[in-house]
Amino acid sequence: MSVRSALPEGRAARGALSGLAGALVGGLVFAALTAGGAAGASAATAADDTPAGTVAGAVTAKGYDPDWESSPFPNLAVTVSQTKGLVAQGLKVSWTGGTESTPPTQQSGGQNYLQIAQCWGDDPENPSRPDRTTCQYGAFGTPGATRDGNRTEGSVAASDAALTTTAAGALDPAYTSIPFRSATGDTIASVVDGRRVPGVDVNTNPFFTQYTSNEIPWAGTGADGTGSTKFEVQTVTQSRGLGCGARTSDDAAATSGASCWLVVIPRGTADTGESANVSSGLFADNWKHHLAVKLDFRPVGLRCAIGAAERQLAGSELISRAVSSWQPTLCAQDGGSVFTLLTGTESDATTAANAAAGDAPLALTSLPYSGPDEDRLVYAPIGLTSVTVGFAIDRFPAQDGSASEEALARARLPLTDMKLTPRLIAKLLTSSYLDSLPYQADRGHLGANPRNLLFDPDFRAINDPEWSQQAIAGVAVADMLLPQGRSDVATALWTYVMADPEAREFLAGTPDDWGMVVNPFASTTPEKNPTGTGLTLPRDSFPKPDPVEVAATPNGPAAINSVTWRPYTNDLDSAAYATLRGDGLVLSAWDPAGNPPRYSRSPRNLPGTQAVISLTDGAAAEKYQLVTAALRNPAGEFVLPTTEGLTAAASAMTASGSQPQVRSFAPATDEAARAAAAYPLAMPVYAAASPYLGDAGVRSVYADFMRYAADQGQVPGVETGQLPAGYAPLPDSWRVQARAAATALENGLTAAAPTPSAAPAGDTAGISSGALPAAGSTSAGGSSAAGGTSAGAAGSAPAAEATNPSASGAVAGALAGARTAADPDSGPLPAALPISLLAALIAAAVVLLIPRLPRRP
Repeated sequence: MSVRSALPEGRAARGALSGLAGALVGGLVFAALTAGGAAGASAATAADDTPAGTVAGAVTAKGYDPDWESSPFPNLAVTVSQTKGLVAQGLKVSWTGGTESTPPTQQSGGQNYLQIAQCWGDDPENPSRPDRTTCQYGAFGTPGATRDGNRTEGSVAASDAALTTTAAGALDPAYTSIPFRSATGDTIASVVDGRRVPGVDVNTNPFFTQYTSNEIPWAGTGADGTGSTKFEVQTVTQSRGLGCGARTSDDAAATSGASCWLVVIPRGTADTGESANVSSGLFADNWKHHLAVKLDFRPVGLRCAIGAAERQLAGSELISRAVSSWQPTLCAQDGGSVFTLLTGTESDATTAANAAAGDAPLALTSLPYSGPDEDRLVYAPIGLTSVTVGFAIDRFPAQDGSASEEALARARLPLTDMKLTPRLIAKLLTSSYLDSLPYQADRGHLGANPRNLLFDPDFRAINDPEWSQQAIAGVAVADMLLPQGRSDVATALWTYVMADPEAREFLAGTPDDWGMVVNPFASTTPEKNPTGTGLTLPRDSFPKPDPVEVAATPNGPAAINSVTWRPYTNDLDSAAYATLRGDGLVLSAWDPAGNPPRYSRSPRNLPGTQAVISLTDGAAAEKYQLVTAALRNPAGEFVLPTTEGLTAAASAMTASGSQPQVRSFAPATDEAARAAAAYPLAMPVYAAASPYLGDAGVRSVYADFMRYAADQGQVPGVETGQLPAGYAPLPDSWRVQARAAATALENGLTAAAPTPSAAPAGDTAGISSGALPAAGSTSAGGSSAAGGTSAGAAGSAPAAEATNPSASGAVAGALAGARTAADPDSGPLPAALPISLLAALIAAAVVLLIPRLPRRP
């Protein structure tokens, strides 16, 4: 007789199920831990083998220009920070072998400088070089930087003859015009068959203007012969005339779109036949010395199979660049989905996800759900990034004799370092500098405050002495470009500010050591705030509480208030983009001829005259190649948002009191005070979803997204599917938490059905196969006051009552846990106990179901 036959049949079945449950749970624990190690090792290996940075490009005059010996800079060598996998972004262009520049004037383009432009087409006579007629160039109309111009006798090269009219006397000189040939097939030309075409302007045309062109008419070189500048790369989305990145085939798997060129044109002391640089860089005598680097783009547009299921993600903008990188790989997988990210207020996204109603979106958030209901979400860490202060500020030394000769020699070159304290950030956020309010308004309530950050003795005291030699006036350095709306970013920044005693006292109304005072309308002290109510901080937005206004005039300019004067940006990305372009969103003149009449927009400031500060995020700052400020952390150190700074901050993050699954860098904690290497505005991003979602298919898709994001998606690189610059790879323990959260979500929870009588001993409310009980609820083997047992399959319809899987700590306790700054890096081991407890709870749930199996008579 077999052992099985010696047992009653029902007991045998229950015993088999119990053994199977044990095996499955043991497998879950082993898989979670070994996968953590394997995936972590795999990611580390991939990160070592795959360049985490970008593919740079380099070109030299000697290697490119056949006539390099007659070039203005025969030893010029140019390096471009990235040439592969480009999107609409910024590049750093740096060079050596130049000659010290002089700035442009109203009559001349300057001396010994470079011009930079983007071109789309190949020269038909030499396809290894760009065609000058395809360059986006000439929009600003400054001397030496137009596509056309009058020519002196004998200055027209043979290759320009067909594009030049014949001189008819001193009042009608020869005129040369380089047409623009668009990627759309259109051509804008003002000289055709040797005759000038009336009414055609090749510099301002349907394809680019001074408001849209990305060209740089003047990029200066320092006394040591070196220089650098940021350059905006445009795709077909920003410039249809260039068409860069446009899809060249219908192959959804294609990894490259239409390529383009980055072109550098050296300009010496004077053009041929002229006493200064006044002619176009596209004219043959200048163009022949150009240097060019090929740019390869990712294809623009969705690359997912038609008919792929669409799933919504909602919430944090901080993870948007990573999602954009992951998306093509995710949807290319078998049964892959198209993930549509709707960036917006994170608290709204978590509220929708927590309701678990219908096809609820996956919430992306840095803070836990904070609504009136219980928190039913599981949180998977998928990103580690930062909030940053980016800037584009070029030197403008004081002309009163206080600046050194060295400082004067570096005029118009970019400043590349900045330190900020919480108090300085508080000043920028509260319209406390004079120029942050309209010039014509009554600003008496700001007293004798400095006009902007750069004149503030508080700022100059902690920054390089060179800042003290500058006389940079500008509205866009009297505050920061700020995003509109509510966000976790605002909460984190205000929390950082309010944790600092100096900043807190300043906001309360105490003058700083130099006598500067907070704008009283932003004071947190009711008695000092003219409204009688103190500004409540921290908060999840960036208010402009000053009611200052320049009144409208009859039949004239409209009123100007604080928002008209300093408008919000749409988001963090647009703030970074404006900074790259030197666009401080500065109000310009009233345009009575507008439809409707309105204030016009000021063109961006070109490199050499830029002065913009913005609040953005680490990924956007990297995308647009912004210089970022070092912030003072609670340990008193000034730290940049590097991978090392983010990783150090992650080690010092502490769990939220309301939701232990969610951690943050809390500046008021002892852990933060000990973390000397930590960047203080490091931000985790979580994918949060409710295991009570009724659709098992949706839960499975979101779980797969969590797993990919936390594992394969953490390999740094510029290719699709990889982790873009601006993010730090997740710590191993965070990855283990993400996998556990994905498993909990995929298995799901079923709401407990109410029962009319007490449940049998051993039943547990709210637990289905593979579900997670709430901490504080009945332990395995105990009884449940709520009564009832749900043995339905995951994904069944919710019943009247439900057990909260996280607020009181069951899922939270199992999924939370990250080491402190003092802990060694032990990989996935910190999660071994939580995962084991999680497995035990799953086993208990399964075993509890065994007595409910039907018994044969």
